[in-house]
Amino acid sequence: MERRYWAIVFVLGLLVVGTEALLWLVRERTNAQTFAGPPRSDYTLSEFTLDALDGTGKRTFQVTGPRLARRGDDGSIFVDAPDYKLVDGAGHPWVGKSESAWVDKEGTVMKLLGHVEMHRAGDEGTEPVDVVTRDLTTWPKQKKMETAAAATITQPGSILRGTGLRGDLNDKTLELLSDVSSTLQSRHAREGAH
Repeated sequence: MERRYWAIVFVLGLLVVGTEALLWLVRERTNAQTFAGPPRSDYTLSEFTLDALDGTGKRTFQVTGPRLARRGDDGSIFVDAPDYKLVDGAGHPWVGKSESAWVDKEGTVMKLLGHVEMHRAGDEGTEPVDVVTRDLTTWPKQKKMETAAAATITQPGSILRGTGLRGDLNDKTLELLSDVSSTLQSRHAREGAH
């Protein structure tokens, strides 16, 4: 009887070990490289200024801000509360700010996220322009920009409002795409206000 008892214990032990081995072999494996959460940065900068240049060495845009993080997997950068400067085809600077920004590795796309303000100062031959919108995508090297959000364009004597904006800073055009309304003020009224 004792021999039979030990044989049963041995067989049951083999079944337990075999079952554990089988469960270990068919278990769902997780990749050790899996990372849950925001992407890791290659590096971060505080209180920085970044100048992006085109192939000829001319500045296409400049970004300053309190914090920049470069993402290691694709080389893009994220900026908190940026102040930026874009340059139009005639060399006039457009300065502004947004809540945050994302720039691709090549510097060909800059997304200004959240509330966006842009301003071009006036000089001889050009009037000042203010643009207020949200989530503006810019292509600094091509000097183009676009958003699907509501936008306001203010110039001396006029305020234009609409939904969606397209701009080409090479030929100094800003286009509202739909639901456009305007407020116009005569030159006489503007001069009387001063």
